[in-house]
Order: sequence, then C-alpha cells, then structure tokens
Amino acid sequence: MQKRYKIQFPRSDSQDLAQDEAFFYINDPDGAKKRILFHDYDEIYKNPGLYEQIFYERLKCQSPTKVADILKSAVSQSNDNFSELRVLDLGAGNGIMGENLKKQGVSRLVGVDVIPEAGIAAERDRPGVYDAYYIADFCKLSEDEKDELSSWSFDCMTTVAALGFGDIPIKAFIEAFNITQSQGWVAFNVKETFLDKSDNSGFSMAIRELILSKYLDLYHLDRYRHRFSVEGEPLYYFAIAGRKNADIPQEFLESLGL
Repeated sequence: MQKRYKIQFPRSDSQDLAQDEAFFYINDPDGAKKRILFHDYDEIYKNPGLYEQIFYERLKCQSPTKVADILKSAVSQSNDNFSELRVLDLGAGNGIMGENLKKQGVSRLVGVDVIPEAGIAAERDRPGVYDAYYIADFCKLSEDEKDELSSWSFDCMTTVAALGFGDIPIKAFIEAFNITQSQGWVAFNVKETFLDKSDNSGFSMAIRELILSKYLDLYHLDRYRHRFSVEGEPLYYFAIAGRKNADIPQEFLESLGL
C-alpha cells in the first residue's frame, strides 16, 4: 500500500509566484512542517509516492498521457512501427512518462536525468520500465557518454514537463535531439507562454525557431490543460510531436545569442 502524506498548499492569497516558484508543506514524522518547492525534485523523489500524490492526484497532471498519445498518433501517419521505437526519455524523473510509453507498446526505452535521486526513484517505483537509466548532464556530456548513448541508436526522443524552467536547458535539449537519429521522432511539451512572441527569453526563441525550422517536420501542435495550479487555475501547455530531419548545428544556437 502506497504511503499517504499530509500535504498543505499555501493559502491562495499568500503568494503571487511564478510556476517554478510554487511550493507546498509536508509534515515530517515528528510533526514539523517542511517547505518544499515544486521543482525541488531531489527532495520530492526521496519520498515514495509523493510526486504522484501532489501532481497527479491533487493537481491532475495529464502531460505524460497527452505527449505519449500525440507521439503514437504522429508515428501512425508513417510506415514506422511504434512498438519498435528506441526511445530516449530525457528528464525521465521517476519514470511516469516511461510507464506511459510502455503502456502504448514501446519496447526499447532508456531514461536519462541529471538528478541521482530520480534514477533511484525510477528503479524503486517502476522497476523494469527502462532498459537502462543514466544520470548525466546533457550540457556537459563526455565523449564516452556520447558514444555510449549513441550506441542505442535512438530513433525517438521524449521529454515531458521539464523544459523552460532551467530543469533542462535548451542546450541539453538540442544535445538529446542530435543524439537521436535523423528521421527519428521527437515529442515534448512546453508552457503555452513559451510560444508567445512576447517572450524574448533564449529558451522561448529557440523553441519557436526549432518548431518552424528545417530540422523538424511538425506533425502535432496541441494546446491542452497540463495541470491545475495551487489556486485551482488551469495551466495550459502545448504538446508537440514531429520528425527530425537533421542535427541542429552550433550556428543555430549562436544565431539566437545562446
């Protein structure tokens, strides 16, 4: 039986915070109240079931299912077999996206995360979902790490709810994109404001340019409710799926001043 935690969200009138600044309280065994940021994944993953209780039960996150669905729909428009994909799950966390991909029929799946606690949690909570799980910083991959990852011959890359808040920088995303074979599939999601031209951040500009670039053929671009905020307001994201045409060169980043 999964452990249940006593969780308390702050009063709605007590904070006016950005999405990546949101937090909650959890009671320690001794009764003390501990404050944890939503993006303090290392702390959250140490507690079995806490991530699911917060984001999936309380806040009704549906992104892994949505991104897996649009990926399968995109692949169905080709002659490729979805079950034969070799998937790199970037920012895999404790394996919720991997679990969804397995349910959809993917047979070869490798998880990657920069946080050691994520790999421990994935093996603890969803043993056997991944064929391998690497703890690696895709902004600083060694040549040996690149060679080992490339040896899997990935023809699909996914990343869910990890882009745009510093969890996965655009450089890391592009590194994973480039490790994926040409004509491979790419599926991910981003907060809706990141596709707004009024957002001049480097990440937002890079994602907009990539979606419209020659490096990616866009198959799906769907706006949907990612989850609810602490205040009960819907947070909308775009789910994106497409087919890679070619590696993204360094000049692409340099043209955006990154």
